[in-house]
Amino acid sequence: MNVVLVEPEIHWNTGNIGRTCVATRTALHLIRPLGYRIDAKEIRRSGLDYWPKLALTVHESFAAFEAALPADASLLFFSTHATRTFWEAPYREDSYLLFGKESTGFAPALRERFAERFYRIPVSADVRSLNLSSCAAVALFEGLRRVGARW
Repeated sequence: MNVVLVEPEIHWNTGNIGRTCVATRTALHLIRPLGYRIDAKEIRRSGLDYWPKLALTVHESFAAFEAALPADASLLFFSTHATRTFWEAPYREDSYLLFGKESTGFAPALRERFAERFYRIPVSADVRSLNLSSCAAVALFEGLRRVGARW
């Protein structure tokens, strides 16, 4: 499985997600522009000593990311704007779980183009949304559970 951060802005989130990816043997893809330098000490700090073990790919743009995908790629987008829940997502072992930038989520053009592939993580009305690193962990572990991943 793959976690994809589209234009992430907060280095701590990326570091935490990277650590989760190492723990689950999941690849992490970052799509530029990034809101931080990839070699920032803050990323290494939140990823602790796991960062060198991370299967990391950085893409220059969403178009470059798409060009690197296999023809039948399973793209699952997670957003507060979705109507279906992540429990309805058709996870595959090779799925790409995409998360938008912290401040604005996905660009409207992506939401429109991939509308049928959007899912949300339900939360109570008391909270607007979960933190990006929490969302990535929730969606990833549900996907791994669904496909029967074992370590």
